[in-house]
Amino acid sequence: MSVQFGKWNFDGKPVEDLEKVRLSLVPYGPDQSGFYCKANIGIVFGGFATTKESRHEKQPLLTRSGVVIVWDGRLDNRDDLIRRLRGLAASNLTDVELVGIAYDWWGDECFGLLVGDWALSVWDPRTRSLLLAKDPIGTRHLYYALEKHRVAWSTVLDPLVADAVRPFSLCEEYVAGWLSFFPAAHLTPYAGINAVPPACVVRIRENHHAVSKYWDFDPQKRVRYRTDHEYEEHFRAVFGEAVRRRLRSDSPVLAELSGGMDSSSVVCMADLLLASGEAETSRLDTVSCYDDSEPNWNERPYFAKVEEKRGRTGFHIDVSGQEGFSFEPTTERFVATPGSLSGNKDETSQRFAAWIAEQGNRVVLSGTGGDEVTGGVPTPDLELQDLLARGHFRTLAHQLKCWALSKRKPWFHLFFEAARAFFPPSVVGVPRYLQPGWWLTAGFRRRNRAALRGYETRLKLFGPLPTFQQNIWTLDGLRRQLACDVLPTDPLREKRYPYLDRDLLEFLYAVPREQLVRPGERRSLMRRALAGIVPNEILHRRRKAYVARSPLAAIAQKSEGMIKLSRCMILDSLQIVNESAFRDALQAAINGRDISIVQLMRTLGIEMWLRNLRTWGGIGEVERAHRGNPKAHAVVAEQY
Repeated sequence: MSVQFGKWNFDGKPVEDLEKVRLSLVPYGPDQSGFYCKANIGIVFGGFATTKESRHEKQPLLTRSGVVIVWDGRLDNRDDLIRRLRGLAASNLTDVELVGIAYDWWGDECFGLLVGDWALSVWDPRTRSLLLAKDPIGTRHLYYALEKHRVAWSTVLDPLVADAVRPFSLCEEYVAGWLSFFPAAHLTPYAGINAVPPACVVRIRENHHAVSKYWDFDPQKRVRYRTDHEYEEHFRAVFGEAVRRRLRSDSPVLAELSGGMDSSSVVCMADLLLASGEAETSRLDTVSCYDDSEPNWNERPYFAKVEEKRGRTGFHIDVSGQEGFSFEPTTERFVATPGSLSGNKDETSQRFAAWIAEQGNRVVLSGTGGDEVTGGVPTPDLELQDLLARGHFRTLAHQLKCWALSKRKPWFHLFFEAARAFFPPSVVGVPRYLQPGWWLTAGFRRRNRAALRGYETRLKLFGPLPTFQQNIWTLDGLRRQLACDVLPTDPLREKRYPYLDRDLLEFLYAVPREQLVRPGERRSLMRRALAGIVPNEILHRRRKAYVARSPLAAIAQKSEGMIKLSRCMILDSLQIVNESAFRDALQAAINGRDISIVQLMRTLGIEMWLRNLRTWGGIGEVERAHRGNPKAHAVVAEQY
């Protein structure tokens, strides 16, 4: 993992204050630092080494053709890329050197060949152009602020906000996305700053810029075998490779172990790879959270089964005594995004940070995405929609009967649930979970309907299979979630996601839906393939879905602070929230009525974040800016 900042002044003025920016990036890139400064362009690099090759990286990299590349990533298909380059690259090169040779050879067409988690910038002095690109999943951050006379880009938002020469405007769509699910992956809270979208390249010249997609999943790709055994073998192979790639580290790797199927499968597969000598890391540690006060969340027996199988006990965190929700606005530091508000500094967090430092962990494996991509939701909708779209009515009738018996529901009810996805919301209505909070103003709801509904679209009857359409929509949701993640600095670590491996996703998107989910059997393929690798107690446990009591307890215990925060709301002055209606919703939640707790908490989170901006920037100008343009709210007026 590494960080970068760059600035290109179109008017020819020299770039200044790079040393100040470098110091601000040190917490994210403490290992190496580098500069490129020539005339009116300047680039700063800060490295955080997680592989043996990255220890020897020297960035920014100047290629043989004179192109300057800054790379933040892990290249998973090094051997394949070396073969494709036909003797131009040696096996001992760093990832960025391989990428530099590939770019010199293929130009920006090489981006689709780079498998792994990455983000990069390419400055070409020959054509006076700047390219910014990210991998298809979007696990890394890269932002850019394009103005009339310059462009600046950075891995973290803070330097771009601090570098502003005029007030930014609050992005209303970002706020709407945050209040529902997550904002679109290309958005930031600031209308003048964008994020490079996943699988896209941003091309910038002095008088022109464009965003285009360089790669996408193939809707026509199919994986078909005669027997279940062949599907299981293929799954084990691609899942094992996804985990192996993320064990590429010259220090011990830490895995999150929750006791669910996602994290447990990652840990058990990693142990198998370590035992066979196929993993590069020397050791895998685990960290597990538990809360015995939550009657619906008794995870200790399950992660204990995995620890028993591997013969090692990991680090255990008792979260029952932690304060998960605080309603006091943060003022001691600048908070660039609402997601940056979190971060407990209690005794447990400090012990965890000290433990990671002692173990030498720089890489953390996460089970994020497993439930979404392997058939974690036992619904027949997608299978039935595929059969309906292709006109396979005899098979559709048979599967409706099988699923009706399994779900104990009338077949026509299941048919309607599957068919309604093809109709617009104006015909079938909007599901309750997609309905925005009634305390939001009518104008805000009208302007940001798509974001407030999670960018959900109806299925198309023709074209790619409904299964493929839904897979891409689900992946976009995961991309939005990753885009909101904050780079951890206490302790500094790199997160990796085996379930979001590009090759694994391609396989899962190409197999028949009935391999993933069967009547009465969710995650059918994963369970069958990992039998004997993952403990049976994990593979056959009930779905880990519950309602935690901590948000409800926080509302009951912190009601006074919540009511206080709902007075003189900045969100009300922006005409985003009706303060009186929001206070009524808070009171209803305090009284135990059925209110969307997630939307309620996120509204409070946005309010606390805006108050932080007012402390550090020019949020006092909001009301005046708002009267002139309801979608443009000045939020930052000066450097902090």
